[in-house]
Amino acid sequence: MPVTIIVGAQWGDEGKGKIVDLLSDEIDIVARYQGGANAGHTVVIGEKEYVLHLIPSGIFHRHVSCVIGNGVVIDPIALMDEIAMIKSFNIRIEGRLFISHNAHLIMPYHKLLDNIREQGANKIGTTGRGIGPAYIDKYMRTGIRVVDLLDRKVLADKLKSNIEEKNQLLSKVYGSAVLDVDKIISEYEEFDKKIDPYVTDTSVYLNTALKKKKNILAEGAQGALLDVDHGTYPFVTSSNPTSGGACTGLGIPPTAVKNIIGIVKAYSTRVGNGPFPTEYTDGIGERLRTVGHEFGSTTGRPRRCGWLDMVSLNYSLEINGVKEIALTKLDVLDDFDEIKICTGYKNNKRKLKSFPSDLQTLERVEPVYHSFKGWKEKISGAKKYRQLPKNARRYIEAIEKLSGVPVPIVSVGARRDQTILR
Repeated sequence: MPVTIIVGAQWGDEGKGKIVDLLSDEIDIVARYQGGANAGHTVVIGEKEYVLHLIPSGIFHRHVSCVIGNGVVIDPIALMDEIAMIKSFNIRIEGRLFISHNAHLIMPYHKLLDNIREQGANKIGTTGRGIGPAYIDKYMRTGIRVVDLLDRKVLADKLKSNIEEKNQLLSKVYGSAVLDVDKIISEYEEFDKKIDPYVTDTSVYLNTALKKKKNILAEGAQGALLDVDHGTYPFVTSSNPTSGGACTGLGIPPTAVKNIIGIVKAYSTRVGNGPFPTEYTDGIGERLRTVGHEFGSTTGRPRRCGWLDMVSLNYSLEINGVKEIALTKLDVLDDFDEIKICTGYKNNKRKLKSFPSDLQTLERVEPVYHSFKGWKEKISGAKKYRQLPKNARRYIEAIEKLSGVPVPIVSVGARRDQTILR
């Protein structure tokens, strides 16, 4: 199957990094299709933990080529730091990493504006990495792309125009210090020298690979419920983590996609602001956070936690066309006497038929729960499905029944080998 898309089916942080790393063993190319360095994909090999922000999670498999697609916004500092980190592990990256010449760059003014806006009244809860402002410039048609680094005059003209406008905004609206144009031009020219060996037309590269019947894994960042079009707007990211974003973010045709795998955490979490119907702010939420180590791998922020929400999940599975679920962090629930799944929403005592699209309704809904008896034993050593406790299997099978989607992959720990393939 030429292209498999990996989608975070909740609000992000589902464990996509582990599953991409796991599946990469039989993949030729892993391609990242959207987002920026606000994503943190964690891979655990042995006892060593690696956190990636831009480079696809398949990089630790030496036979895999990795692509950063045109839909990604690239922070030069984060990218070079990540390349240096991977090289420090004696992992060859030259000839294996390909960066789209059409990818947009995050500029210093993007980060500055992001942080200033997050201090205002309409706070979203972003990471402050400049992702949103970079996408704004992209759609305003004033963005700086990787290809612009190749021509000093083009780069200088675009930057001077952009920075003149941004300096007006920074000084007159926000009372902030202005930016030095020449300094920024020099910094990005230096970046060009370092990035040049990796830059290519990745759409041509990927489509050529498809003609050769290569297996491609398309890796998204964040989660479908943070999609700018289909998520809990305005508390969303600035791109399309849904499966549809893979084709535009990589320049590949929809006809090449043969499978879509939704990564689903065995409970629910969310970072930042926005509605979260099954959130527990009492002991249960804190217990899930502590046991599950639910702190952002990019920012360290504590994640909001609650029970698995099948209403939002079924909506996500539908809009993404998910064919298989990879269930992660099931082991976090080992010590709970009772485990719940939200099977419906009520609003003013009326049961809703679908996931509400408007923020006001979603903030008011009352979750309807179904309770399951916990299994009360450690499952991280299980290698086969039948080795899981009966109550753990019942929980998994309930998710299959409620979603109508099979769960062939079950993660019972952070390491590669702590995964059950059914």
